Amino acid sequence: MKKQVIRTCMGCNQKKDKNELIRIVKNKNNEISIDKTGKQDGRGAYICNSEDCLEKLIKSKRLNKVFKTEISEEIYDKLRGVMFD
Repeated sequence: MKKQVIRTCMGCNQKKDKNELIRIVKNKNNEISIDKTGKQDGRGAYICNSEDCLEKLIKSKRLNKVFKTEISEEIYDKLRGVMFD
């Protein structure tokens, strides 16, 4: 039996199964992208598939702190696109 992997949403701080969350990853080249497979190399952060959680994440600038870099509006737009696919 496979072990269930739990991660915390950066927006609402709720712990959920990794498969229920969207992964944002920063690779070695400091490129930030949305990881749909959950297997890309790099530092990962997770967020619920929820507009409320995304707005909390943007307002708190929590991704900037986690990845220690400025997050562009383009990344947030990509997240919005992934959420409503």
